[in-house]
Amino acid sequence: MERDQELQQKLGGGRGSRGRRRQRERCGLPGKDENPRWGFMCDDVGRRIQGNFVPADGRGGGGLPPASGVCEDGRGRGRGRNGRGRGRRRQRKEKCEADNAPDAAVTPLQERLQDRDILSIKWMTLSDQLDDSFTSPDEKIVPLNRPDRGGTLTIKNAKLRVNHFPVRFNPEGTIRHYDVEVKPEEVQKDGRALRLSKSNLRMIRDKLFSDDPRHFPSSMTAYDGEKNIFSAVPLPTGHFKVELPDGEDICPRAYIFSIKLVNELKLCRLKDYLTGNLFSIPREVLQGMDVVMKENPARSMISAGRTFHSRNSHPDDELGHGIRASRGFQNSLKPTFQGLTMCLDYSVLAFRKRLPILDFLKEHIQGINFNDFRRFRRDAERALKGLKVTVTHRITKQKFTVSGLTKENARRLTFLIEDLDATNASSPTEIGLVEYFWHKYQKDIVYKDIPCLELGKGDRKNYVPMELCVLVEGQIYPKEQLDKKAAIFLKRMSLARPDVRESTINNMVRGIDGPCSGDIISNFGMEVDTNMTSVVGRVISPPELKLCNNSGAAIRVLVDKEKCQWNLVGKRVVDGKSIDRWAIVDFSAADRQRLNPTQFISSLIARCKNLGMPMADPLFYEASSMHMFSNTDALHELLESLNDQAYELSHARLQILVCVMSGKHPGYKNLKWICETRVGLVTQCCLAYHANEGSDQYLANLALKINAKLGGSNTELFDRFRFLEGGGKVMFVGVDVNHPASRNTTSPSISAVVASMNWPAANRYASRVRPQCNRVEKIVNFGDMCLELVESYARINKVKPQKIIIFRDGVSEGQFEMVLNEELLDLKRAFHSINYNPTVTVIIAQKRHHTRLFPESQRDGGFTGNVSPGTVVDTKIVHPSEFDFYLCSHYGSLGTSKPTHYHVLWDEHGFTSDQLQKLTYNLCFTFARCTKPVSLVPPIYYADLVAYRGRLYYEAVVEGHSPASVGSTISSTTSSTTSSSTSLDDRFYRLHADLENDMFFI
Repeated sequence: MERDQELQQKLGGGRGSRGRRRQRERCGLPGKDENPRWGFMCDDVGRRIQGNFVPADGRGGGGLPPASGVCEDGRGRGRGRNGRGRGRRRQRKEKCEADNAPDAAVTPLQERLQDRDILSIKWMTLSDQLDDSFTSPDEKIVPLNRPDRGGTLTIKNAKLRVNHFPVRFNPEGTIRHYDVEVKPEEVQKDGRALRLSKSNLRMIRDKLFSDDPRHFPSSMTAYDGEKNIFSAVPLPTGHFKVELPDGEDICPRAYIFSIKLVNELKLCRLKDYLTGNLFSIPREVLQGMDVVMKENPARSMISAGRTFHSRNSHPDDELGHGIRASRGFQNSLKPTFQGLTMCLDYSVLAFRKRLPILDFLKEHIQGINFNDFRRFRRDAERALKGLKVTVTHRITKQKFTVSGLTKENARRLTFLIEDLDATNASSPTEIGLVEYFWHKYQKDIVYKDIPCLELGKGDRKNYVPMELCVLVEGQIYPKEQLDKKAAIFLKRMSLARPDVRESTINNMVRGIDGPCSGDIISNFGMEVDTNMTSVVGRVISPPELKLCNNSGAAIRVLVDKEKCQWNLVGKRVVDGKSIDRWAIVDFSAADRQRLNPTQFISSLIARCKNLGMPMADPLFYEASSMHMFSNTDALHELLESLNDQAYELSHARLQILVCVMSGKHPGYKNLKWICETRVGLVTQCCLAYHANEGSDQYLANLALKINAKLGGSNTELFDRFRFLEGGGKVMFVGVDVNHPASRNTTSPSISAVVASMNWPAANRYASRVRPQCNRVEKIVNFGDMCLELVESYARINKVKPQKIIIFRDGVSEGQFEMVLNEELLDLKRAFHSINYNPTVTVIIAQKRHHTRLFPESQRDGGFTGNVSPGTVVDTKIVHPSEFDFYLCSHYGSLGTSKPTHYHVLWDEHGFTSDQLQKLTYNLCFTFARCTKPVSLVPPIYYADLVAYRGRLYYEAVVEGHSPASVGSTISSTTSSTTSSSTSLDDRFYRLHADLENDMFFI
């Protein structure tokens, strides 16, 4: 009966059972005793062959709308689910309209859907299809369509402007894609291929095009700086010799520029995708158009990664030490429901200024004295190593990389050289560097008593005096290395108020160096509307929360109307854990900034008691020192002894160990790794300064974290999740991957999966963390990790969850296919192996996007000029057909709020837009360690914390652990081989059995 009701709800609610029965028969749907799963499959050309099947008369809805949002019969968008749609579904076409191919009576897609075998397979559960439908490489799962016309829940509407600028293009146009290869005409002596920089490649391209503008019109082409040229007109193909003039002294100066046509990109394919006539996104067309949109700024601005910055600096942007701040932008094309748009956002970076090397050192190193350079040599070499410079003693555009400083000063440097005047062929003679530069270039070296720059590569020496070198512009200065004052200035600049950010974006779009200026995009038949997109957002109501009063009775709490925050004054947590067995280890005891233990202990006990967490006196107080963090073996021994001491005193496991530190220390990661993977201790770290200050807010935050780590419940939703109740238990899952720095090619990526362990409160999470290969986004052991968490859920609740809702972080649109066709299938196979078939929904959450929402007036937003918490946008700027929305769930007190972009890839629960938006927003109020809604759903927030914790584990393991600290099972591992042999060893990341189901990471 329950399954029948669920099916009825999916097929159109509780009305018209006879009509639904006819629809089942017409569409080949299963009977009422079967339980369908909702999703789509796609064949090798991007046509969906599985999903919410819609008959030819269009009454099934679910169709993709034209870009205007009006279907052919003018009756609306045609997006209703399962018989409730309005408007006729447009017939999908395999080819572009521009191809003028006659329409067949029956399309290949219709032929497949008319096959009863296909229809019978279509409604099987995904688990049942694993052995059949998914074995073909031509059939792939693709994201599902939006189930309705968008949400309707609202407490008020808000008029917004969005930094999406509509792009018009000629659908009959063609962009020609050429592959480019550039090689020196002469092969290097060692036979290795010469790697050319982007700047050199552009210079060679520009020279070829300027030498023959009739055949290579620069204004009709766009270059990505590497291997691809896109052209609005045909270009000659073949091999072309490019010779750079003597003034551009790059060796070798002759290059072979090879160009060949690889594709003709029909813009009608993009039109068909936007209007629903093509299912798979034409990425190659979007790529070509995106390069075209970036061509004008690429020619006139500094390119830094994906951002563009002006070459001109402003005196107010000086950061000191030879560094300046720069305002730039990043732009990209996005297919949206209103059509193609360009999204452009403001960006801030710190750059080293274009200065002579000696001037840079004067600004960068305080008090530097070139007459006593030995004192400053180490600082100078650290500041200059790896930087790019040009030289001034000869005319050249070549850029050199500083590999270091010479051991000797310029006065003492000598080298062998052939006769300078080339008057005889005698053997090489030794000459001083100072004499060489005077004889060869008529340059009298002034600073003879300082080292020269080493600009050579490999064994080739190239010594150049510092006074003849200039820093290349556009070299990013890492923000992590900025001093405190400069870091604060840069952060303030990046956290621009909404009105300032909006004005800056508009100026950049319309600027002479911007993507819309010049004649390049118009030559490709493209035009940009330089006005932001106007859209109406909806503000949905915040949930009512559950806390307890001083007598312990549950009370209903309303959040603040403006900020949606709440406070704990006169209130208690929902489930406060009794803390009977705890201890303090004071690492600050030997420092000037030491803890006042008596004051701190009494204050913490009192605050915990006020919050409904009875707390006894600590079992003991252990004085230690910060030096302990530098000795991993000693730290491990100390923690083991503290654990044993607690067991002797209480005959039970220590609940929590409070660790007081005098300051931040790299050894923090060793403490966490030892406690959480070896000893099995839950720890709470704090700084002595804050502990002594003992503010009520600080102690309350500390108490909330302790309660969550001990399995307590701080805040719950009063009404829970009504539309999920009554259908079995639910588990929320959060997934994230932490990658090493971009230049790190050896460290593993760390995958983390967390899952809620209680229902319906859904605010206690267990976690699993695993290493995987460097910068691999796919979670290799996803199915096994989820299965472990399901088994933990079953042990705690005596039943497995019937519904699983997965929030996945960190993937871009190009990786959706990987999530669906690899991670989801891995999950289903793992469940299938134990004959377990829960319903699953997969939602992607994206924070690394550039969409910003700006209220049109103050009444459309909040006091700070940002949109109000709970603002949802699911029209116009969202995907043309798929199920996505933007949600700003937090209060923006600084800068401009960034909404989170949620994209539903797979849904077996039949969520409506309203249900999923409300579910997501309500979840943001359940984050355990604060009293305000967070910007990202807690499952992902927690997964991010766990993945970062796994990164700390890795660093703790590879940074010189001795065999004793690593453990007896791996006692043969030494510090020299730890990084290579153990970075992917699960044993180093496996949580201690006592902590597997605790929120130790909070």
